[in-house]
Amino acid sequence: MIDFRITPELLTGCDDRAMVAVLGPPVHNAIVAPFQALRADAANAGFDLQIVSGFRSFDRQCRIWNAKARGERTLLDSEGCPVRFADLDSDALIDCIMRWSALPGASRHHWGSDIDVYDAAAVPADYQVQLTPEEVAPDGPFGALHRWLDDQLAHGAGYGFFRPYACDFGGIAPERWHLSYAPLAARCQAMHDEGLLRTLLRQRDVELKEVVLARLYELYQRYVIVPESAYPSAYVPLLSEGVGL
Repeated sequence: MIDFRITPELLTGCDDRAMVAVLGPPVHNAIVAPFQALRADAANAGFDLQIVSGFRSFDRQCRIWNAKARGERTLLDSEGCPVRFADLDSDALIDCIMRWSALPGASRHHWGSDIDVYDAAAVPADYQVQLTPEEVAPDGPFGALHRWLDDQLAHGAGYGFFRPYACDFGGIAPERWHLSYAPLAARCQAMHDEGLLRTLLRQRDVELKEVVLARLYELYQRYVIVPESAYPSAYVPLLSEGVGL
């Protein structure tokens, strides 16, 4: 049972009071113990499971979004290959960005429940993790870790963690490195909604805002909502629990 208060500010990355940095990057305090248990199992299997990215604030996500919307950061297609900024109109640009990056206010990283992981034992200490499909491919440096994780998650030995982007549902591209702690994430998803996001975006300096707002219902359904089928079945009821803000 999650016994903390989920507020609109937490849901949109505007409140980091529940975040702690004991695992490296900040995460919600609710995921610390289960991640440590998963990491201990990984160590017994020969892996050094580490977090490269955890909680991300609204402001941080907004900087990423705005830089991509201005052509200041690399844009990628579904296969992870660079796309020319000049070739995209506003709608195509939004879809290109959202294939790999969330709208500010709509990232699961805002909740502190979601993390990007890698195997530190598989690379040199100065290796810069890129979070690309090549890194997690079967012959990539982190392929072995993810095969092990596949087995753990398939057998209910993930301590509540799952892959929200294991499959391509036509929105966010598959991200094998992205783990989500279901007992927290399902409640946050249930309480997050399009109206909350729309209100916040209207108040903030977000590139492409007018086009995003005009398409928000479609974008929310396609890129923000993770379907029930992605969640471990034990936690699906939390997606419809009536938990008040």
